[in-house]
Amino acid sequence: NRDRRNGEVADFINEGGGAAVGNEQLTKGHADIEVEGSRVRLKDGAVVIAAITSCTNTSNPAVMIGAGLLARNAAARGLTRQPWVKTSLGPGSRVVTDYLEKAGVLKELEKLGFYVVGYGCTTCIGNSGPLPTEVSAGIAAGDLVVASVLSGNRNFEGRVHPEVKANYLASPPLVVAYAIAGTVNIELTREPLGKDADGNDVYLRDIWPSNKEIGDVIAATVGPEMFKQNYADVFKGDSRWAQIESPEGQAYRWNAESTYIKNPPYFDGMTMAVGRIADIHGARVLGLFGDSITTDHISPAGNIKKDSPAGRFLQSRGVQPVDFNSYGSRRGNDDVMVRGTFANIRIKNLMFGGEEGGNTLYFGAQPPEKMSIYDAAMKYKATGTPLVVIAGKEYGTGSSRDWAAKGTNLLGVKAVIAESFERIHRSNLVGMGVLPLQFLPGENAQTLGLDGSETFDVTGLADGQAKIASVTATRT
Repeated sequence: NRDRRNGEVADFINEGGGAAVGNEQLTKGHADIEVEGSRVRLKDGAVVIAAITSCTNTSNPAVMIGAGLLARNAAARGLTRQPWVKTSLGPGSRVVTDYLEKAGVLKELEKLGFYVVGYGCTTCIGNSGPLPTEVSAGIAAGDLVVASVLSGNRNFEGRVHPEVKANYLASPPLVVAYAIAGTVNIELTREPLGKDADGNDVYLRDIWPSNKEIGDVIAATVGPEMFKQNYADVFKGDSRWAQIESPEGQAYRWNAESTYIKNPPYFDGMTMAVGRIADIHGARVLGLFGDSITTDHISPAGNIKKDSPAGRFLQSRGVQPVDFNSYGSRRGNDDVMVRGTFANIRIKNLMFGGEEGGNTLYFGAQPPEKMSIYDAAMKYKATGTPLVVIAGKEYGTGSSRDWAAKGTNLLGVKAVIAESFERIHRSNLVGMGVLPLQFLPGENAQTLGLDGSETFDVTGLADGQAKIASVTATRT
């Protein structure tokens, strides 16, 4: 049922404070492209990334052997991945590669495009790499809502790939199945994956390995000797690791030129005396957000855009875009991470209609000027203007990412006013000196008519002892 599926995709995209596209777009979206020598029609719901990835699923012999056996069975029936699907295999360890080879299924996975791309964080942290040029062009031309299917742990908005709006988590065998189907608009229990050489329909049930077969293969291929052999010299490393220069001594010597590790500013000016918690006066709104803003919206872990504040900073330090890596890999450098705070490509600031991207209105200029959240925060900081963030329900859900609180603090945000908070993020905000304030029951930014143009005074904090504070919003 196309209409039902369209609705499900729209609902899915709307989760996490993201931008839902309407069903009207989903029903008409397509683009004709040529990829890998074939002329194909790329549609909404097309799977453009199928990745067997993550540090958990890929260390589970049952699902990894299962994926290999399913790939073997699929290849035997003449099935293969669709040409627009980018596939990858990131084993949880070298042991996994060993037992896949021993079981004879690594080559079967490779027949369907699942080649080993490396060991470590890959697609689920955003290291999926670029899509084929033709596919990217098709997505843009058709304004398509395409999908990734990955065996990762998280599918937060904007994390897997900036051009992929719908991201689904699945077991490794199902990742293989969706690579063959090439779309999420399929009911795998009732619709065929494809046809064999004789034109017969092939269903998922026809190629799904039995639990007994998986168990027999594991018993014959996975043994303790593999782990002993691979981990006997695990800390020794290879010749390239040995060539890396490292400092000696008990204390780390900071390198001012490093864009990865930098002495953080959290302890600058700190004394043994406990400081006062003062009331907040004349605060401006840095962001006005909706419900379910995750820590990935606040502090993304994936790709760094070339034209973002973090991207421009890295380029100013001589780092080329090809070497940007990810926010997650640069979390040891506060200069990068503060510029990435609220820079998720899918976050919606309701101060100007919910447009996607990490921008805000800077009210220090008249008329108010649209700019990146980081740039506005730095302008406010230069004038000593405190900041607040306003949000809806479930603010700070998702990963317990400390940088979501650290970055908020470094931007100069003194308080977050939300309908409700995720417990761990609320604790992290407190730990970083950012005051979490909760609207009274039944009230929120909409019921109070707040649009982000106001200034805020937070009084009655009683040096941090108060349970209830008074917040006054004044429209300017």
